[in-house]
Amino acid sequence: MSSSSFGFETPEDSPGFLLWQTTVLWQRAIKKALDVYHIAHAQFVVLANTLWFEEHQQTPTQIMIVRMSKLDKMTVSKALKKLVNDGLVGRVENSLDTRAKSISLTPQGKQLTITLIARVEAVDETYFSGISTQERQQLLGLFSKLIGRAAVNT
Repeated sequence: MSSSSFGFETPEDSPGFLLWQTTVLWQRAIKKALDVYHIAHAQFVVLANTLWFEEHQQTPTQIMIVRMSKLDKMTVSKALKKLVNDGLVGRVENSLDTRAKSISLTPQGKQLTITLIARVEAVDETYFSGISTQERQQLLGLFSKLIGRAAVNT
């Protein structure tokens, strides 16, 4: 009988541990790319989500950003507060729901977001360059499946 408290023989046998390691390494590379602009990763995600909605003719609200990004409400709220204070994002009362605030990029925020997206996509390209196009497609499929499953279970 094994005296180990773990359900895996080695850490490398644990999908959760490997996901953790992968995430830490990827986030470290993203942080390095964003630090030059004094933007935190969560702030970038809020900016990028906002631009995505705007480019798809939608006016995002905080809850739309929460749902798309999977960030928690408090993280999005704090990121938005900082981005508003920095003049990168505007918040106004939503015309359809007075309880909600519509989020929009300022011209400065839009330009910065476009710059940051290019940097982050370059990090992604480098980070994922060790796997083939087919493996990337498989990975995207697996991620989507896990996200869908997590959404059902939360």
